[in-house]
Amino acid sequence: MAQDKPLDIVVIGGGVNGTGIARDAAGRGLSVLLCEKSDLGSGTSSASTKLIHGGLRYLEQYEFRLVRESLMEREVLLRAAPHIIWPMRFVLPHNKSLRPAWMIRLGLFLYDHLGGRKLLPGSEGVKLADHPSGGPLKDDMTKGFVYSDCWVQDARLVVLNAIDARERGAEVLTRTECVSARRVDELWEIELRDLLSGQMRKVSARALVNAAGPWVASVLEQRVGSNRAAGLRMIKGSHIVVPAMFDHDYSYIFQNPDGRIVFAIPYEEDYTLVGTTDVEYEGDPAQVACSEDEISYLCNAVNEYFKSEIAPKDVVWTYSGVRPLYDDASQNASTITRDYVLDLDEQAGRAPMLSVFGGKITTFRKLAEHAMEKLCPLIACSAPDWTATAMLPGGDIGTHYGDVDFDAFVERFKKQHAWLPQELAWRYARNYGARAAMILGDAKDLSGLGQELGDGIYEAELSYLVEQEWLVEGADLLWRRSKLGLHVSKETAARIESWLAQHALAGRRAG
Repeated sequence: MAQDKPLDIVVIGGGVNGTGIARDAAGRGLSVLLCEKSDLGSGTSSASTKLIHGGLRYLEQYEFRLVRESLMEREVLLRAAPHIIWPMRFVLPHNKSLRPAWMIRLGLFLYDHLGGRKLLPGSEGVKLADHPSGGPLKDDMTKGFVYSDCWVQDARLVVLNAIDARERGAEVLTRTECVSARRVDELWEIELRDLLSGQMRKVSARALVNAAGPWVASVLEQRVGSNRAAGLRMIKGSHIVVPAMFDHDYSYIFQNPDGRIVFAIPYEEDYTLVGTTDVEYEGDPAQVACSEDEISYLCNAVNEYFKSEIAPKDVVWTYSGVRPLYDDASQNASTITRDYVLDLDEQAGRAPMLSVFGGKITTFRKLAEHAMEKLCPLIACSAPDWTATAMLPGGDIGTHYGDVDFDAFVERFKKQHAWLPQELAWRYARNYGARAAMILGDAKDLSGLGQELGDGIYEAELSYLVEQEWLVEGADLLWRRSKLGLHVSKETAARIESWLAQHALAGRRAG
């Protein structure tokens, strides 16, 4: 059945750009529906290097606008979600054969000053022999540079945008695909299918946003019947996870002879994350995987710098994603612009469509703002921008807006709930921020959290995730809402799957 009143906007795609646009639009008072054919953030948005960063290497490509916007966004997003975004210091060991020291100093000077940095410490040169980061490095690495960026739980960032969109009035549908979308005069008529129940639904909207990421072209060609996707270029980026290669909190950025850079980042307490690659990709984005060549490339890249070498046999997990970049005719996959392009298909007397190409997770909020700047005049919306000073759900961890002292919040949280095991209290605080209270409810001890399914995972958390965060399957929790998949036993994972089949999946299939 079609709804009586047309929606203002339908968004296809539940990645960071789609949920960011839905949130921005809903906050302007517009009626919004978002559909995602899988889980939120299940594509490119959960396969990033998990950095909120300016992109130091983009300075060499003269991408000054992109770098400046990204640097400014670091602190905007840090204030908005200090529970899932936090500062990180990066060490760049100087390799004299690749770039001269003066060039790096100049780049870091620009990096410090382009974005109006206030919260993050600036860059500095260090003698690696006297610095905590120097120990794991080979002895010929004597000089380095240290600078700031931020880390983000990328898939959680997507979910928080979706929650905020819903709480501002948007309808967010997961496991729901757009079967077709066609213009009928000044409206879009859109057919949706719930992939769990099989139920069909028709809606109409004044504007359509195609934020399907790597599927942006297939949506245009197969669902809309448009050929406007000629500018898409798909680039695969892969990461590997290995047992911890160092025991300090610094991250590394390594230069490579091929011009690429590779990060080595402390990950999930017990591991090191290494990435990323840049490989042209032509297959199905849903089938993307890290190749043996990519694993070897990443191992070899860090082995040039670390005393203790790694081999493919040391890899405990890999993940890959496809970046839907705008084709700027670059010959090298690494130099294709990461800037975003918003393609507006506007015809007089016809409903508009906006397609999103490219972009970085760091710039999703500005991308959403720019998308609404294009769409608002076409759907008679005069509401102003608002997201620059708005917290994401759970981000109100301090005493005032912009209080990003997570450590102080954790200490208060532990004292308020002294019965919680320290590790569990920290995990709840880090994943959910102020909304951890919604999981705990009136509980006074662990029995108040319901059955433990194993490894510190209780029914109360699963219930919260089903009710508030669209949890349907075990992978939604173990690899997107968290990375508990690296930590829990197979038995725990099986119990989670069984619990969800009874409490979440059955309900969705029943419609």
